[in-house]
Amino acid sequence: MWLLLAGRCINQLGAFTLPFLALTLTARFGASLALVAAVMAAFGAATLISRLLGARLSRWLGHRTTITVGLLATATAQLALALAPSLPVALVAVVAFGVAFELYEPSSQALIAEVTPAAQRPRAYALLSAALGVAGVGAGLLATAAAAVDLRWVFVVDAATCLLAAAVLHRALRSTSGAGAVTSSDEEAALAGPAWRDQRLLALSACGVVFAAVYLQLSTTLSLTLQARGLPAERVGLLFAVSAAVVLAGQPLMKHRRLAQLSWATAMTAGYLLLGVGLGALGVASTMGQFAAAIVVAAFADLILLGRAFTLVAQLAPAGREADYFAVYGLTWGAAAVVGPAAGTGLLSAGGPVLLWSCCAAACLVLAVVQQPLQRLLAAG
Repeated sequence: MWLLLAGRCINQLGAFTLPFLALTLTARFGASLALVAAVMAAFGAATLISRLLGARLSRWLGHRTTITVGLLATATAQLALALAPSLPVALVAVVAFGVAFELYEPSSQALIAEVTPAAQRPRAYALLSAALGVAGVGAGLLATAAAAVDLRWVFVVDAATCLLAAAVLHRALRSTSGAGAVTSSDEEAALAGPAWRDQRLLALSACGVVFAAVYLQLSTTLSLTLQARGLPAERVGLLFAVSAAVVLAGQPLMKHRRLAQLSWATAMTAGYLLLGVGLGALGVASTMGQFAAAIVVAAFADLILLGRAFTLVAQLAPAGREADYFAVYGLTWGAAAVVGPAAGTGLLSAGGPVLLWSCCAAACLVLAVVQQPLQRLLAAG
């Protein structure tokens, strides 16, 4: 678990290239905004393929090899983009980047489920989110320094962190199940059918799409909210740092007896209500102190929600099929990425921060209400 966290943090330190893709295509190659929009849509579609392909590779090659291959492929695509001599080559590199982008995610998430006792999984997944958040703060600083020199260095640095993470994880992790002879658990998993036919997983994923669409507003429209309130938009980085610090410092709470003994439905209901309070407060905040207070509330909700959602996916999966289930559940973020930013900016334009964040709070309330019926559905399955 700790070795995997270390490797993911190394990789996350360079994971700052996405905001620079569009800028690179326009500034370096003179691409039109219409072409950039089409390419970014193709990148998003490629990431959906990437998750499904990553799950398949985990069965063929095992988790360690799949993680290594995914990181190497990501590094190769980014180096190709950095060295691209023309726009057509750059466009191909961007799509290849999308295909490689999430190959390692299903395996890394499934690996945590395999090496962590069931009672500790909520804390393990929450710790992964916290560690990636902290590394993301360092990524922002690296991105600022690299972009100031040359846009190409943004992709070179990210490729370097991918190569370093691949070396660390391939050496540190032992070979895992997923390749080799067919076992009885493999046969049982095959009889269970494709993961996307599991109605329990689909119901959980439907909630996941709503949650992801709301959560993505923090990375897409929070900076615009600061701007609308007359505050510097770049201070959003400080809010992200506050959130990461709270999630990391709050890890001991995950071991508290009363919190650990809550049923997942009760915990998820409380988490969504807490998140709704935090997001609703963003709509009426007008100073950095008020924004920071709202982010602290939302960060405590993160502690509860993120770890338990992934834990439930692991519990639903038949033995040996964890990567498949995480791949399907991970598609919720891809789907949310298609509708979330457009919906958020539309609400912000129509009614300002109050309308945007009130709608986010209302969505959290709906999610809180459906958790008990969802628990009965999952139990019945």
